[in-house]
Amino acid sequence: MDGYIEKLSKAFSDTRVQLVTTAIAASAVTASLMWGSRQVRRTKRVRDLKHDALDMVDFDDFSTSSSTTLMQSVQSVVVEKTTSIELTPNEEALIHEQLARHYAFLGDEGMQKVRESFVIVVGAGGVGSWAALMLLRSGVQRIRIVDFDQVTLSSLNRHAAATRATVGIPKVEALKLSFSDIAPHARIEARVSLFSAENAAELLSGNPDFVLDCIDNMDTKLDLLEYCKNNSIRVISAMGAGMKADPSRVQIADIGDTFEDPMSRAVRRRLKARGIQNGIDVVYSVEKPGKVQLLSLAESQKDEPGDFSVLPDFRVRIVPVLGTMPALFGITMATHVLTEIAGFPTEPLAIKGRHALYARVLRELGTRESKVPAAYGGMQLQMSTDDCGYMVEEVWRGKSAVSGATDKLALTRWHRDQPMSTANCICLTKAEADLHDKLECAPEKHYSPEIVAYVERRLAEERHLSKMR
Repeated sequence: MDGYIEKLSKAFSDTRVQLVTTAIAASAVTASLMWGSRQVRRTKRVRDLKHDALDMVDFDDFSTSSSTTLMQSVQSVVVEKTTSIELTPNEEALIHEQLARHYAFLGDEGMQKVRESFVIVVGAGGVGSWAALMLLRSGVQRIRIVDFDQVTLSSLNRHAAATRATVGIPKVEALKLSFSDIAPHARIEARVSLFSAENAAELLSGNPDFVLDCIDNMDTKLDLLEYCKNNSIRVISAMGAGMKADPSRVQIADIGDTFEDPMSRAVRRRLKARGIQNGIDVVYSVEKPGKVQLLSLAESQKDEPGDFSVLPDFRVRIVPVLGTMPALFGITMATHVLTEIAGFPTEPLAIKGRHALYARVLRELGTRESKVPAAYGGMQLQMSTDDCGYMVEEVWRGKSAVSGATDKLALTRWHRDQPMSTANCICLTKAEADLHDKLECAPEKHYSPEIVAYVERRLAEERHLSKMR
C-alpha cells in the first residue's frame, strides 16, 4: 500500500499531470457555472413571462379582496330551466338570422326545444369550454358552467376562450366574458366551485335537460355520474382526450360498450362497484394508447414546481395534450346534446373499426349459408368483410335486432326461404342466430310485433338505400 501511495505521489508531482488535472477541474467548474447560469436565466424568463401575462389582467394583481369581489360577481346570477329571457321583436329577428342554418337543419320545433333548454357543463377546461361554446352558438340560452380552476398560460393551446388577457381569472368567468359578445341575450351562470358529492344537489339544481361531465378528477367524475344516474338526470361524460391524436377514433357509446380507452375502463369498473353498469353515454377514443407517455417534471422544475404555474398552489400539467383533441371531444358532446334535445334522429355506433369481428362474422355466415338448401340459394354467399361491417354497424347499429346486445354478434337470413342479401340479413347474437336458424315458422309468427316492425323498418330502409348505391 505504501508503495502504491508513493507512485501516486510521484505521478501527481509531474508537471504535465498537474496541468491536465487543473484543466479538467477548471472545465468542470466552468460547465457547472454555465449550467447554473442557464437555469437561472430560464427561471427568470418564466417568471418574467408570467409577470407580463398577469400585467394584462385588469384586477389589481389578483389580490385577495379583488378575487373575492370577482367570485361574488360571477355567482350573483342563478340560471335554471325556468329563467325567463325577454326579447324585443328586433332582437328576436336578429337571433333568428344568427341561427338561420340551425333552423334549416333542426326545424322550427327542434330549435324551439333547443332555445328553451337548460344545460349544465361541469368542468370548463379544454373539453368543457368548447362544449359550452358550441351549445351557446347553437341556440342554448340557459347555461350553467361549473369549475374551480383558473386560466393558465398552458390553457391557451386548448381552451375555447382563454387569452393572455384572461390568464389568472376563473375559467368560467373567461367563458362568460366571451359569451357576452356572441349571444348577449343568453343567461350564463358562472360558478367558481369544485364539484363534490356534498354540493351536487345545489350545483345540478334547476331541472337541467342535460349535464355534461367534463371533469378530469376520477373520484369527482364518479360522484357526478352516480348522482345523475340516481336522480334520472340525462348526462354525457367525456373520457380521456390526453395523449390521443386520431380524430377518426373519437366516438359515442354507452359506458358499458367502451373498449381500448384506459380511462373508460377505469370509470366502467368503478361505476360497476357502485351498482351502475350501463345507461351513461360517453365520448371517448378507441385509439390505442402508448404513443406518448406522461411527462415527468424536468430537473429544473422539481425544486420549485410552483414557479411553472401562473398562480400559487395550482398543478403543473404533465399530460401531453394535442389541443385539437379536447376541442373535438367537447364539440362531439355538444352535437349529441343538441340532437337529443331537438329530437333529431341519430344513432351512434356502438363500436367502429372492428375488422377482426367482421372477418369472424363473415366466416360464420359462410358456415350458416352452407347449411341452407340449394333451392334457397345456399352456398352462393357473395358478401365481403366490408359488407359484413356495413350490415353490423350501419344497418343494425352494432346491436342485436332482438335483444340489443353488443357481444358475440352474428349475421343470418331473416327469411330462410328468401335469397341472402343486405335486404334479408339480420344481426343477432350467435346464440340468438342459432335459435333463429332452427325456426320452423315464419319469423313474423315467432317474434313480438315490436321486433318484427323494427326489423322490417330497417330492412325497408336498406332496400331503399341500396337503390342509390
